[in-house]
Amino acid sequence: MTGDGGLVTTTEAAKRLGIAARTLQRYVAAGLIKPDLTLPSGRYRWDVDKLRDQINAIPRKTEQEDTEDD
Repeated sequence: MTGDGGLVTTTEAAKRLGIAARTLQRYVAAGLIKPDLTLPSGRYRWDVDKLRDQINAIPRKTEQEDTEDD
């Protein structure tokens, strides 16, 4: 949970994790993470602890994979 028992906006979740809100939006679009709630307006709500776990589970590129892309 978020510690306060509620879901937070994308902006607030990003702020708490020290990343850009746009990064979260890109991760959702890429299917890497899933919001806890999507409002009818299309905006997302997040449980920050669950979101942190999802982000930590994203496979990281190795240094070799980075050079292979060039």
